[in-house]
Amino acid sequence: MTAGIIIAVDAMSGDHGAEVAVPAALDVLAVTPDLHLVLVGRGDTVRPLVGVPLPARCSIVEASEVVGMDERPQDALRRKKDSSMRVALNLVKKGEAAACVSAGNTGALLATARFVLGMIPGIDRPAIVSAVPAAHGHTVMLDLGANPDCTADQLVQFAVMGSVIATDLHGMDRPRVALLNIGEEDIKGTAEIREAHRRLAAAPINYTGFVEGDDIFSGDVDVVVTDGFAGNVALKTMEGLAHFIGKVMREEFTRSPLRKIGGLAAAPSLKALKTRLDPSAYNGASMVGLAGVVIKSHGGASRAAFASAVRVAITEARKGVPDQISDLMARVSAAAASAPPPG
Repeated sequence: MTAGIIIAVDAMSGDHGAEVAVPAALDVLAVTPDLHLVLVGRGDTVRPLVGVPLPARCSIVEASEVVGMDERPQDALRRKKDSSMRVALNLVKKGEAAACVSAGNTGALLATARFVLGMIPGIDRPAIVSAVPAAHGHTVMLDLGANPDCTADQLVQFAVMGSVIATDLHGMDRPRVALLNIGEEDIKGTAEIREAHRRLAAAPINYTGFVEGDDIFSGDVDVVVTDGFAGNVALKTMEGLAHFIGKVMREEFTRSPLRKIGGLAAAPSLKALKTRLDPSAYNGASMVGLAGVVIKSHGGASRAAFASAVRVAITEARKGVPDQISDLMARVSAAAASAPPPG
């Protein structure tokens, strides 16, 4: 394979499979001169979508199986050893690809990636992290569903990983990191949240304390850390609200001829609003904590949205995000070891 950045794409998984994943990946290939694309899946499905001859810097790796979207993670791990998901992750493990992108079953991807790649030293569990729209552009949030229950140690680890993602992927200088809580006072929240709060205050990151749900969008914080239960509920609420706002606005601007005229006049602003709130613009959630770069696309992602996930993978691979997390985690552990015991 040629020099440059090599990305393995699970071409078969997700609601739309190769029909979306392959054209989307090729779109990114066309505008990224140093990208080498490895499309993993059934050759008889993938090749017709790629064309003959294969584009430069593109190759196909055969995988005979596909993990279903409703398949149990343990079944996928045990029985689908030649799935497009597993083969793509194996390429990362062997150093033949710098990252894996998949729109497949989230639980199966997490379980398989953890088994194949292992964890970064000092990190207990992988977390799902993505950007969400906010007043200052976007806020990085994790965990978004991988870990419903979290210890204080794990919340500290999430804060470290979120800080690295905000810096490396989004160019934030000393990102402001906060813990999601039911209030900003030190006495609020569960014992795990309060203990994580205490530890983060001494960590070598820009920790700013507790925030509430409305602060996710305020622009006053860059990284919001929470457990996967609250994070996933918050994410689905945001996505649902964005769709609801769009639906209501379409209804209201078509109720009468006068409102239709008003809608035409407001069209540029409405288009800008849609762009800022469109969940597909933020597609490409990082599964951080793994000893390799794994990007999860939404299962029902459009062509443009899946391309966004591929671009996230390229950026993480270029930045060496797992190594950055490992380095910062070592500094956090050293700071904790030298800190005085709690009073």
